[in-house]
Amino acid sequence: MINYLPSDLKESEIQIIKSLEKLILEGNDKRLSINLKFEGLRLMPIVIRLVRNLNSINSNVILLCPDAGATALAKRDASDLANQIFSFTDYLNNKIINREEKCLVALSPQHYDYDQYESICDIHKDLIIMFNGKLEDFAVGVGSVGRERRKGFISKWLNTYWLEPLSEGALLHIHPDNWKLFKKYDDGYRLAQNYENKPNPETIMEDLI
Repeated sequence: MINYLPSDLKESEIQIIKSLEKLILEGNDKRLSINLKFEGLRLMPIVIRLVRNLNSINSNVILLCPDAGATALAKRDASDLANQIFSFTDYLNNKIINREEKCLVALSPQHYDYDQYESICDIHKDLIIMFNGKLEDFAVGVGSVGRERRKGFISKWLNTYWLEPLSEGALLHIHPDNWKLFKKYDDGYRLAQNYENKPNPETIMEDLI
């Protein structure tokens, strides 16, 4: 059980891979999510390091990027992983051999990628790790049926890791520990509250007062 915040991104990445390793070896959960909720964070180097670490646990890792531009950037930055990097469209067009036998790492699917991403998840019955997914934008015009369908889809994912800076604190979750709220003081951050489930913004605000 960890009752402190990671000191830097490197420590956070170590925590992520340790949590993932346990879940992957257990093999019970097939839909895992990781969230680093920092504005302006460069995701590509982090997810490339994640794929390299996962290669030592599961040799069939595929990195899926939302579009052709992100796919090309990933292949440029990680030429050694080029044969493991594809776009969402590549997957749906059947350009990956033995798709169902792979561990997929999906890089930051957005709300406008939802239909495509849901189709991938319907096809792929093995492990999918969603990194910094942003599917929660229940925009006006989606319709009540569409919003409920999207909420149901999101609820199926087991959060493995969540780190979010707040104006007066930070929220941390490392599976299987509780969600932990830290309050900011002049001398650093201290644990303020534990939650069994992810707290809503109102609860966080009340507990940071």
